[in-house]
Amino acid sequence: MTGSSNKLNVHALLWQDEQLHVLDQRQLPEAVFYDVYTEAVDIAEAIRSMRVRGAPAIGIAAAYAVALSVKKNFKQNDASWKDKFDAEIKVLAASRPTAVNLFWALTEMQNKLADIEGDPIEAMLDYAADIHQQDIAANKAMGELGAEVLADAKGLLTHCNAGALATGGYGTALGVIRSAVAKMPRNVFAGETRPWLQGARLTVWELAEDDIAATLIADSAAAMLMKSGQIDWIIVGADRIAANGDVANKIGTYSLAVLAKHHGVKLMVVAPTTTIDFAMQEGSQIEIEQRAASEFLPDCYADENSLVDAWNPVFDVTPAELISVIVTERGVVFNPVETGMSELKND
Repeated sequence: MTGSSNKLNVHALLWQDEQLHVLDQRQLPEAVFYDVYTEAVDIAEAIRSMRVRGAPAIGIAAAYAVALSVKKNFKQNDASWKDKFDAEIKVLAASRPTAVNLFWALTEMQNKLADIEGDPIEAMLDYAADIHQQDIAANKAMGELGAEVLADAKGLLTHCNAGALATGGYGTALGVIRSAVAKMPRNVFAGETRPWLQGARLTVWELAEDDIAATLIADSAAAMLMKSGQIDWIIVGADRIAANGDVANKIGTYSLAVLAKHHGVKLMVVAPTTTIDFAMQEGSQIEIEQRAASEFLPDCYADENSLVDAWNPVFDVTPAELISVIVTERGVVFNPVETGMSELKND
């Protein structure tokens, strides 16, 4: 793995010369730095360490990782190459538990490999690139569909980062905001999104890079902002959507949904259909990733004898009854509590 520091347009992932360039999002907005990967296990570490984050982007990175694993192991001309490949798939699968796009991509790539006779390298590399491009096309479709739902709403609040940095490009929630702002001026607000500050470090930076004005608020100011009447819609992404329409997204989304219900603000979830997990009947079944307390606990409490600990779930589940609409590239589900996601299921 080597590094490059050329500033490019907003891209979380770039595929060049059969290498995956990953924007290290932990360094934004102070530095734009791309790590370059040729090994699947290193990409797994990039996912685990949140160099790359956002459910669609994680899935795309995993697809490229599978292709690189095939390339490395098949070239060894070893009868046991598939065993080595399978071991690397397990490492990838263990990198993040909540985002279903990771597991979708691994399954897609493994199914593709099973259908190939002879040398699979080129076909696998091409299929990973196709998954990447399909995500960008899906985001643009969702952007237009979501913008139509917003109509002339002027006040929009988003949480975490569900933009080009979290996807193959353009974004889910931010894709809708991009499309909506292109149609008419909007007031765009972004919550800071503790504890990793994806809203403060990533979302407002990405919007500014796209010449979209944004106002940053503290997470704790959301209720006051809604009470002021400045917000019509909250627009968020998703890491997993259960069959009944419950949504797992960045921690704090559930809080915003409860506040929105009280203040008469609508909630829009924007995600590709690859984020829907029809095997999960309801949100209570979704595994919620717990990360180390040290990620936000002040250093002075790091001693093992400290009486202060921290609880660090990085996602929560918003029940379908609090969601006004779920936007996907295949269509829009209004009032998901009534129908769930069944109308989008492929039979």
